[in-house]
Amino acid sequence: MKNIIKKLFVPALVLGVLPFMASCETDDESNPILNQPESFVLNVPAHANDNVYDLANSTYVNLTTSQPDYGFPVVTTYQVQVSIDPDFASGDAAKVEAATYTTLETTYNQANINVNATEMNNAIVRMYQEKNNGADPSGIVMPVYVRLRAHIANSDKGWCNSNVITLPKVVVSYVATMPKTVYIAGSSIRNGSEAKPLAAVYGFEGQFYGMAYLAAGSTFMWGDTDTPDKGYALTNSFDDQAGAGLSQGADGGIQVANGGWYVLFMNVSVENNQIKSALTVYPGEAYVIGTVMSQVTWGHDAATQLTAPADASAQWVSPAFLAGGELRASIKVPGLDWWRTEFTLYKGDLYWRDCDIPDNWAQNVGSDYSVTCEKGQKLYVDFDYDRGEVK
Repeated sequence: MKNIIKKLFVPALVLGVLPFMASCETDDESNPILNQPESFVLNVPAHANDNVYDLANSTYVNLTTSQPDYGFPVVTTYQVQVSIDPDFASGDAAKVEAATYTTLETTYNQANINVNATEMNNAIVRMYQEKNNGADPSGIVMPVYVRLRAHIANSDKGWCNSNVITLPKVVVSYVATMPKTVYIAGSSIRNGSEAKPLAAVYGFEGQFYGMAYLAAGSTFMWGDTDTPDKGYALTNSFDDQAGAGLSQGADGGIQVANGGWYVLFMNVSVENNQIKSALTVYPGEAYVIGTVMSQVTWGHDAATQLTAPADASAQWVSPAFLAGGELRASIKVPGLDWWRTEFTLYKGDLYWRDCDIPDNWAQNVGSDYSVTCEKGQKLYVDFDYDRGEVK
């Protein structure tokens, strides 16, 4: 299926579910058998045909269901899926499979579900705009099709879908909301195979940054989903501080005349119920900071700067460490303190600072996020896929 937003967030669950599930794996006369249900029932709300669901001015939409028949009572996680495509409710398996829908972010663990109305509103607005060239659906009364998807909580078992119900009269309003994440995608980014998330600037809402190699003549898009679709025309302002040579590409993307490594800094805000975006392009620079470089005053210093490779196929390399200690490293965004754009390594991936660290990563975040370095070692970073190692 074309699932525009598929974010699965599994909440904390009742203790004892996992041991219970484990016992069901090896069935005997004293243990229940785990059924795999084909479907379950989502009830049509009372008076659904008469009610007008004004989502932008509502707190929730109440839905009720019956737990899937797993053969025994068990905590169940429900996701809510919404669509404005009539094929979603057609009952024709092929049409349903091809229909466009959105899986809402919030999940639920009760059969009486108060669905977040704002999430539903925003999902419907986005689908409508994608279908209608960005048109504003505010005030239009339209049918919305709803389905639940369930699975046994804290596991990957028991996945099944409910029937689809129709809410015939739904009204939405465009509500500009600050993105939680910004992605970039283009032919030079991760071989054109996937979008790359930018990091959020620590402490500043709506500011995002990341390092990217952009080949001469290549284009890229940005957006708040992993299929970014905003190009040159949908970016409100540009500030090219690196001589990248920005223009509108033939595909509508942001085109770069001069290839190289760049720091992309996106500042997003909401003004008059509209998203405003400002893209600043800086030279690509990254640094090792602090104890391992024997810094008295911590910060971006030419002597601690990583050397950039010719393109995205190779790693950045730091100078040899001058002393042992904990790794501290940062991408340079001019005008921001180094610690707002700091990163460490977590299981081989770059982990961007997202909390206060008055002491160090080991004490304030956790030992898994702390990298102990030795004199003479170096930091190696793949900024295309945001991975790294110290050796």
